[in-house]
Amino acid sequence: MPRQSRLTAQQYIDGILRGERATLARAITLIESALPADTELAMDVITGILPHTGNAHRIGISGLPGAGKSTFINTLGLYVIREYSQKIAVLTVDPSSPFSGGSILGDKTRMEHLAAEENAFIRPSPSRGHLGGVSRRTREAILLCEAAGYGAVFVETVGVGQSETTVRSMSDFFLFLGLAGAGDELQGIKRGILEMIDAIAINKADGDNEAKAERARAQCSSALRLFAPTPDGWKPRAVAISALTGKGIPELWQLIEEHRAQLEANGFWAARRKRQALDWMREMVATGLQDLFRSDPAIAARLPALEQAVEQGTMTPFAAARELLMRFAVREARS
Repeated sequence: MPRQSRLTAQQYIDGILRGERATLARAITLIESALPADTELAMDVITGILPHTGNAHRIGISGLPGAGKSTFINTLGLYVIREYSQKIAVLTVDPSSPFSGGSILGDKTRMEHLAAEENAFIRPSPSRGHLGGVSRRTREAILLCEAAGYGAVFVETVGVGQSETTVRSMSDFFLFLGLAGAGDELQGIKRGILEMIDAIAINKADGDNEAKAERARAQCSSALRLFAPTPDGWKPRAVAISALTGKGIPELWQLIEEHRAQLEANGFWAARRKRQALDWMREMVATGLQDLFRSDPAIAARLPALEQAVEQGTMTPFAAARELLMRFAVREARS
């Protein structure tokens, strides 16, 4: 297969603004690249498309293992495309193997009907060890999809835990997908998650499981009422759905749209977007400092010995970390 020629920043920008999926995919690959030569080009592309971003509905989706997130996104995405003629993008994260660095899952294979739609763009990205249930450049990928004309961008997390906080910080609406029939449905949902979600959807409300799903929905609704009202005035709700039959999908989308209308009317939509921009800046600072730290020659030279000392118990992790940080600070001060 012939190697693709390298595009200029303007070629990337023009192709994205024309809605070219191939160019969008290449742009996301570019921003995910760890090669120093790609970094400046990637930033030029982001800067160029930035005025054309901000109009999409950013929807974060997390949930319990086995809740059927990919099947749910497939069903919801098809509904939005066919009923509202809206272009949608799906950014999923494959947890990278800690041994090979390779990707483990394959979300496109679980969204085969959605992937076949002309107005859908699905992009699985490896986490490469990045914490938070998303890839390192998910925020930038959202902006690229918005500039390409996608009206809704779904971000599916790897799982539960720290991922909720990270995805909450980059989404307008945060949905948690639950599962009925696995015992106490609230047992697997941490209080912190309940405090940050905008809705809970109990999936697999079909067949013999329908009654269990309705009981789980009622249980979650009661739990949500125990929390104080959020500053934006939105009251999180619980719904029962079936990604298999489509039950509750139209009502759920109406709920998502109602949330947007309410926040736009009371000014909290703009406030949430401002927070997202600040969170993006802080994340860029943190990752930038980490890159500088790891690429420092003095750190790279000293790190193996300190790691060995910590493993052997001859030095505490605290002392090793302190030495590395002091070395880095001194070198930065001199440069």
